[in-house]
Amino acid sequence: MVFAYYHRLNKHQQRIYQQSDAVASISLPDAGPLHNLTQQLSPVLAQGKRPAVEQLAQQLATEITTRLGVAPLRVKVLTVRPNWETGELHGEYSRPATRRGTSVISVWMRTAARGQVVAFRTFLRTLLHEICHHLDYELLKLADSLHTEGFYKRESSLLRQLAGAHAAPTRRTATGPKIKARDN
Repeated sequence: MVFAYYHRLNKHQQRIYQQSDAVASISLPDAGPLHNLTQQLSPVLAQGKRPAVEQLAQQLATEITTRLGVAPLRVKVLTVRPNWETGELHGEYSRPATRRGTSVISVWMRTAARGQVVAFRTFLRTLLHEICHHLDYELLKLADSLHTEGFYKRESSLLRQLAGAHAAPTRRTATGPKIKARDN
């Protein structure tokens, strides 16, 4: 299955799409110990403690990148989500301009409309979504990170490994390629 925007891609982008779509999961070595770290994040997020949420999100990202043997990345947790014409921005992945730089993930912990702390599962899925963009480049060595069915399956596979049996996959659709490395 391909998403509708596939047919608007050029041949090179279609090859990248197909490569991405072919990988349905990421096996995270020794994920068991990360369950505790993931569980620690939930009450801290619910309390709206941004610095503590950022610290735990960074620890989780560091553990994932270390276990997979890929370049580290920096996690920034910001407060209220920005509004876009099409909705609220949940997360953003930025690659460095040079090979010596560090990739940065930004995730927001409060909704734009009401300023409420987002649900834990939503926050965790957003964090893992942005980590998956990093893994597309660093682990899978893809030339671009596109929203494919395989991409969403990889995101769900990480969620199941980190959140356990309560992390049933969510069906996703995509309307187009990411623009300026932003996701929503």
